[in-house]
Amino acid sequence: MTGVWVTVAVLALATAVLRLAGPLTVGGRPLPARALIIVELLASALLAALVMVETFGKGRSLTLDARALGVAFAAVALWRRAPMTVVVVGAAVVTAVARLLT
Repeated sequence: MTGVWVTVAVLALATAVLRLAGPLTVGGRPLPARALIIVELLASALLAALVMVETFGKGRSLTLDARALGVAFAAVALWRRAPMTVVVVGAAVVTAVARLLT
């Protein structure tokens, strides 16, 4: 268990150093327009990657199960501009029914 805590501490320290590096290197100057565009897109890209890994990843393999149907429903519902409540509840219902049938 100590290895886990050492890893957590090292990652926390690395995160603090990386967060501090930005203000120290840029100072009070605004970021260039190209860099600002990339920074604005990073959060969305990282969130999408996390959702994909948590939904379809199992170790080093790809797993397609009931969750994939829920994500597909959510994607179609968002594409059709459904309200967020419909997207979340609908995806949960589709996933639950798929798990019930398998």
